[in-house]
Amino acid sequence: MTLTQLSAFVLVARLGSVKAAADALSVSEPAVSQAIAALRKYLGDPLLTRGGTGMVMTAGGNRLLTIAAQMVALGAEAEAAVRSANGAPEPLRLIGSNTVVEFAGGPLADAFGARSSGTVEVSVGVAVTSEMAALVSQRLADAALGPDLSGQRGIPLVSEPVFRSRMVVLGAPGARFRGSPRQWPWLVDADATDPGSDVARLLRALGVPESRMRVFPHQTAAWDAAAGGAGVTPSLAHLAVHRTRRRELVPLDVPGTPMEVVWFVTMLPIDRRSAGAGSLRNFLSTPEAMRLLREPGAGVSPSRFRPPVYVTIWN
Repeated sequence: MTLTQLSAFVLVARLGSVKAAADALSVSEPAVSQAIAALRKYLGDPLLTRGGTGMVMTAGGNRLLTIAAQMVALGAEAEAAVRSANGAPEPLRLIGSNTVVEFAGGPLADAFGARSSGTVEVSVGVAVTSEMAALVSQRLADAALGPDLSGQRGIPLVSEPVFRSRMVVLGAPGARFRGSPRQWPWLVDADATDPGSDVARLLRALGVPESRMRVFPHQTAAWDAAAGGAGVTPSLAHLAVHRTRRRELVPLDVPGTPMEVVWFVTMLPIDRRSAGAGSLRNFLSTPEAMRLLREPGAGVSPSRFRPPVYVTIWN
């Protein structure tokens, strides 16, 4: 029985499927399945069975979950303690939505890293809303920047609001689209594919069908297409301010907008979070951090970007 096997089990139990756990761990589904199979064989219990609505835990699986979650978290703490004793910088893993990472991740990582004077090494990764709580609770990420995750059942997390903005719908000046907004061509970034994102919430409220959406790899590409008259794009107003000031894009009158959006930072409770995570929380309250969140950033450099989790599931 290994920590990586236990980690795979906890994520499958928390996220409800092998596929979701594999996505969160950035490994293949067979790798997760093999880890679960090895754990089942060692413990002599199925642990998880496939039900009509997803994975269902056995009585033994239910008892294991709490203990396994503690073991995985303690393993992460032990690794951090040894690295710190050897003089290595403390790793701090920040996860967020596609938009958060595109605009805020890099500037925040750079500024916080500079403040820490080399004692903390920050990496940033993209995660969907359904993964975030499980990743933070298992210390596979130290902090999540995005929606409020404090209501996740059975997962003790603290979410605190750090930034407020408004979501608007933008289009090219003079562009005209027929029918109701649900019939317009919508140009969206990858956040629209995350059911828990603010963009998805707006699109659901407007009743926009999937057939009317075109998904772009990032917000900047969606802005470019909208500026060319190809459709409309939902965006946080403060991120698109340079485009709107230059009149490349203008806000459109769409029901339900401007829509208030709040970014929360989610971490473990104070007595369980790492020293680096606690320092990051304090930093997010500073004027410097507020300025970085308000002003459009330039993305994350390759050296700082990481998947939300980097473990070897084969061990």
